[in-house]
Amino acid sequence: MRYKRVAAVAMMASLALSAAACGKEGNPAPSGGGNASGGAQGDNCSSSGVTFTPKTDANVAGSPAFEKIKSAGKVVIGVKFDQPNLGYKDAQGKRCGFDIEIAQYVASTLGVDPAKIEYKEIASANRETAIKGGEIDYYVGTYSITDKRKNDVSFAGPYFVAGQDLLVRKDESSITGKDTLKGKKVCSATGSTPIQKIRDEGLTEGENIVEFKTYSECVSQLLDKKVDAVTTDDAILKGYAAQNPDELKVVGQPFSTEKYGIGLPKDDKALRDYVNDQIEAAFTDGTWKKIYDGTLGKSGSPATPPQLERY
Repeated sequence: MRYKRVAAVAMMASLALSAAACGKEGNPAPSGGGNASGGAQGDNCSSSGVTFTPKTDANVAGSPAFEKIKSAGKVVIGVKFDQPNLGYKDAQGKRCGFDIEIAQYVASTLGVDPAKIEYKEIASANRETAIKGGEIDYYVGTYSITDKRKNDVSFAGPYFVAGQDLLVRKDESSITGKDTLKGKKVCSATGSTPIQKIRDEGLTEGENIVEFKTYSECVSQLLDKKVDAVTTDDAILKGYAAQNPDELKVVGQPFSTEKYGIGLPKDDKALRDYVNDQIEAAFTDGTWKKIYDGTLGKSGSPATPPQLERY
């Protein structure tokens, strides 16, 4: 396992984060610790087992985006590729994770077979541009709903509510939340919003703040007992915990709120309303829970569907 850890971290270290998680620029690289996959043993993706059958009577009256999708016979979705159990692409090119399956579910409700999805890996800083320019039909990938972003795009959802949390070793008992970090070494991505919050609020001493280019390096340090905790969005941390369920756990006491939404063209209210209806259906019929349990739920952390915010 030690060899896998070092090799994976060395391979992924070049995937630097340009900025924060918490819905801002930057993507964590997959952890090198323990199992370095995005959803299964080795580097092979695995799904939740939910089957996404395309609707044969899908219709979104008054939606230019839907007409484009229908005419093309496919949907182009912006995604992440390096977030374990969220948005991940394995060495064989297969994609898996909670966000990927939410994207596939939405595609199926629009009448598109998941096999006909064209995925585009869009940098966080370019998401609004990609949606506004028609490069993608919608975006699913730890995309926080904010009033500022609503000036450029619209959002369906939220389909998940995340918050800054802490990843610790499974046998850790002294760290139970943000107020128990004094004297503990805390790691996150260089210049990220999460580590800045730790610094600004004085949650641990300055000399105990550790920063690396990628989250995978922080996770490796945690597994090697060189730091005591890793901090970023709990959804991302759950992905790492799901990779290493016997070694890592999420504390489960988030201290911020990030509402993940599906990014859509700003003025396509018909599509936004339709996608919200489909998300709500997934909440009530158990589809959302099955997807979660088979992806992020592998971390051992429970979750419930959030409240939709229609507008």
